[in-house]
Amino acid sequence: MSLPPNVEPLPHTVSEAPFDPEAIYSYSPAQRQLFEASQLRLMWWKFKRHKPALISAVFLGILYLMILICEWLAPYNLHTRHPTNIYSPPQRVHIFHDGALRAPFVYGLDYKLNMETLKREYTPNPNKVQTIRWFCGGDKYEFWGLVASDFHIACPAKGGTLFLLGTDRLGRDVLSRIIYGARISLTIGLLGVAVSLVLGIVIGGLAGYYGGLFDTLSQRLIEVIQSIPSIPLWLALAAILPITWSPIVIYFGITVILGLLDWTGLARTVRSKLLALREEDYVSAAQVMGAGTGRIVFRHLIPGFASHLIATSTIAIPMMILGETTLSFLGLGLRPPITSWGVLLNEAQNINAVALYPWLLWPVLPVILVVLAYNFLGDGLRDAADPYK
Repeated sequence: MSLPPNVEPLPHTVSEAPFDPEAIYSYSPAQRQLFEASQLRLMWWKFKRHKPALISAVFLGILYLMILICEWLAPYNLHTRHPTNIYSPPQRVHIFHDGALRAPFVYGLDYKLNMETLKREYTPNPNKVQTIRWFCGGDKYEFWGLVASDFHIACPAKGGTLFLLGTDRLGRDVLSRIIYGARISLTIGLLGVAVSLVLGIVIGGLAGYYGGLFDTLSQRLIEVIQSIPSIPLWLALAAILPITWSPIVIYFGITVILGLLDWTGLARTVRSKLLALREEDYVSAAQVMGAGTGRIVFRHLIPGFASHLIATSTIAIPMMILGETTLSFLGLGLRPPITSWGVLLNEAQNINAVALYPWLLWPVLPVILVVLAYNFLGDGLRDAADPYK
């Protein structure tokens, strides 16, 4: 439609130049980096602001790296005995002798049996200066049970001793046994959580997605398991394990037991999440396109709250470690020659450990530190799971 001859057209106010957001909005480099960051990067930035969680993650990472080379870190072999140093107290590391600075060393111990109290008394002898050797050959061992070696990062002096945390009733170095025990206590938590994750996700996922009879039966089973006190149930299941089984089989048996008893809470969490998510539009779209149940549950629904599962797992791992420690402390968990922190505490459950040989209680310290670290890590992961808050 043309305009009348006496009417002027309105001026054109739309710019034909390409749209340039920089000309309209001015973003600082930090703002641009924030706007362009991915979900994982946002989670990492928020996780870094949670200092206790970050420190705990570094601490746990160092521990899990250490269990890979525990044979190198331990000054003695796991089973090495020192009959002349039974219940020897911890030796202090010194760097000054007679006012002069020197390489790290310990003083040798003089032993005497107190005939009145029948207590073994050890006295540091300043004349026995025993310099610690580094990157040296010491007790022989098989690295991960495969390669024979005698390499240690730190070794006692030739003909000397290096009991930084003392010795036990058989003269075995407590520090070396704690380092070896970390390999069992830390890995049993990971394996146990893996078992509980599989059971919790599968049973909880099917119950939440299908509902009906399967949901009713699974919920009643969970209620029955949760109604039984944990420790008596652990004791009953641990007592079923035959005493003739090898230590390795016992280790995996305890792992399966811990996993079978810890899946109930996770299954209920997964069920409640799926009950809410299965009504979403993207689930209906996947069903219309012909996606199967397994694909919908594991490719569409579970990733929707994967961050919550990660946080839950980090909190469940210390409970697994405490469960193994409890069973071993009560004598129904792992058995020698396998060594864990619970086995070490089992050897220190008499009054002498508190009154006369308190260094036998050192294994309780790594248990406390690991449990606290996992709880701080779980808090940090839970906060980082929603970086927009």
